[in-house]
Amino acid sequence: MRVRPRSFLEQFQRESKYQHPISKEQLEAARTTDTVKGAGIHRDGYALLELTATPGIWHEECLEWVEQEP
Repeated sequence: MRVRPRSFLEQFQRESKYQHPISKEQLEAARTTDTVKGAGIHRDGYALLELTATPGIWHEECLEWVEQEP
């Protein structure tokens, strides 16, 4: 997974009504590539993910799939 660009994260931070808002530390992780450590579904039905080395709880829409190199 790759964290979306900072501009996306800042807009998400401003407009999001979700719990688990984006933190300053997470903004600094923009464009970071990492692997998913854990995932869950919030009681309101949206996916939350934890990454291996990137801090915070991530909303699925703040991440994008990337193909792994062989």
